[in-house]
Amino acid sequence: MTAIASNTSLMANAIRALSMDAVQQANSGHPGAPMGMAEIAVALWGRHLKHNPANPHWADRDRFVLSNGHGSMLIYSLLHLSGYDLPMSELRNFRQLHSKTPGHPEVGITPGVETTTGPLGQGFTNAVGLALAEKLLAKEFNRDGHAIVDHHTYVFLGDGCLMEGISHEAAGLAGAWKLNKLIALYDDNGISIDGKVAPWFVDNTPKRFEAYGWNVIAKVDGHDVDAVDKAIAQAKKSDKPTLICCQTTIGKGSPNRAGTAKAHGEALGPDEIKLTREALGWGHEPFVVPEEAYEQWDARQAGLQAETKWVDAFEAYAKAHPELAVDLVRRLDGELPKNWKQTVADTLAATHAKAETVASRKASQLALEAFTKALPELLGGSADLTGSNLTNTSSTPALRFDDKGESNGGRHINYGVREFGMAAIMNGVALHGGYLPYGGTFLTFSDYSRNAIRMAALMKQRVVHVFTHDSIGLGEDGPTHQSIEHAAALRLIPGLDVWRPADTTETVVAWASAIESKSRPSALLLSRQNLTYSPKASLDGIAKGAYVLAEPSEVGLKKKAQAVIIATGSEVQLALHAQLQLAVQGIAVRVVSMPSNSVFDRQSVDYKASVLPDGLPRIAVEMGVTDGWWKYGCAAVVGIDSYGESAPAGVLFKHFGFTSENVADTVRAVLQKKR
Repeated sequence: MTAIASNTSLMANAIRALSMDAVQQANSGHPGAPMGMAEIAVALWGRHLKHNPANPHWADRDRFVLSNGHGSMLIYSLLHLSGYDLPMSELRNFRQLHSKTPGHPEVGITPGVETTTGPLGQGFTNAVGLALAEKLLAKEFNRDGHAIVDHHTYVFLGDGCLMEGISHEAAGLAGAWKLNKLIALYDDNGISIDGKVAPWFVDNTPKRFEAYGWNVIAKVDGHDVDAVDKAIAQAKKSDKPTLICCQTTIGKGSPNRAGTAKAHGEALGPDEIKLTREALGWGHEPFVVPEEAYEQWDARQAGLQAETKWVDAFEAYAKAHPELAVDLVRRLDGELPKNWKQTVADTLAATHAKAETVASRKASQLALEAFTKALPELLGGSADLTGSNLTNTSSTPALRFDDKGESNGGRHINYGVREFGMAAIMNGVALHGGYLPYGGTFLTFSDYSRNAIRMAALMKQRVVHVFTHDSIGLGEDGPTHQSIEHAAALRLIPGLDVWRPADTTETVVAWASAIESKSRPSALLLSRQNLTYSPKASLDGIAKGAYVLAEPSEVGLKKKAQAVIIATGSEVQLALHAQLQLAVQGIAVRVVSMPSNSVFDRQSVDYKASVLPDGLPRIAVEMGVTDGWWKYGCAAVVGIDSYGESAPAGVLFKHFGFTSENVADTVRAVLQKKR
């Protein structure tokens, strides 16, 4: 998009110099990839990328992802040189505390970085999500003569990204979806940390991607700017996603390190840097870039012109289609419609009035029926378990693409058996803006999704994971599918809200909270088995993560509580039944439902004390590992610290002690011990 520079070697060598200098100063980092991909970067950023350094969040900018994020000095050099608010002082501060140049690129930290790329393969998969969001938004909002959503997604990736299994999941979906505006440039240098990859990475990558349905441009000289430029231009004409295989030498320019594993993840060292400067003809001190290089890299004027052209086009679009323009802006800003609060209130009131006994996975679908109708940005999906996860609704027909790559406007994605890919693609969709993605699988398979869930939390993205079959309650499938440690493991992820609702109203609140949570992903843990509706005096406390569900007075005892039973999900009914049994013996117990530990933990000290008073022994009940409950000062936990068994759910509940009798016995034992 910037003016074509005449001195491409000067532009490329500026990247090499900045990269080796920053890594050397930090004595930490990866100089090889930036040095080897410098000409590829010149071709893309100097001749094709549509962006405006003065406004990194311009809606119709091209998206650029550095999936091989260990080469972060490549993108930091590009951002600095092209005119973003990333001064040289930040490059000098590479990998240091509170700098804008962390070890791997992080969205929200560095202007111009679109996603956090650390774990290999996820940046590539995020890019698939970014490209999918662009394609779906274009279908939904563009009109004849008004191509208001029209940009490309470019991604750099290396051997490591392609070796990670998630790349297979993502590439297969990109091909199936015919994401023709997705262009991946593969740094084919044949080197990883352990050395030459040939002994362990023998994939025929071009054939592999052709089999996925990609357009492949193979054997491009990655050090020939004109050749890469030509390949990108060719890719932009394809009706498929494109992989450009760029053959490069890692650490290009270094006389003794180029082409070796030493260039991958180690500083070159003062002596080698001196030799490299001489070899490149770079007669400048560390962190000094000649003005001529800045002039040739400067993208600010061209970026301003491109954005101004788009703003003018959007104004014309808004005049022709005012309602569409307002809704597009709202969605890109991540704002909910004005009637959202009323939609939630109406849905909650109707659910409370019906008081249905259904599985919480079905309660989730009932909530989604209302919310997907009200929110066109809700984009659902499932990893081949739609009929079990119940993530589809009447407002979200299955997304399909015809032979020409045109979508049918569907809003429910069949991800296939690709849990990890689904989770990372949803991250990309959320990062793009315009959609609020959610996807379902069994809770036990959250292990496959976990790293992408963690990345969503790290990036503060609004993504909703629907995890059904949340316990030994799924029954006969046995311990391979029965979630024991998964709720506790998810609760350990900072910044993730985990909800395990006990009935229909709690499920509605969980969904509403997840949708309203602009900077936190959410995980909803839902049952296969039916859950009885729990009568409630008030619905106000649910959104606070925990609330008093039943006092002793509600079971006929005119005395203060002697203990508190805390329960989640299906076990709330065990707590309520145990409360009744104990009441017969004159033992007064308060029952607290805690659908979300993390949300409750963020409440005020006074509110938490009102729900869990000091001095009352606490007994937690949950069909999962017990460790996480001791932080609430519990005297006992009715849980399961072993794997399950294959049997009907009712049999398993008795076998593992999940009965109201056992809960009541546990309370009595705690009170007896207290005496």
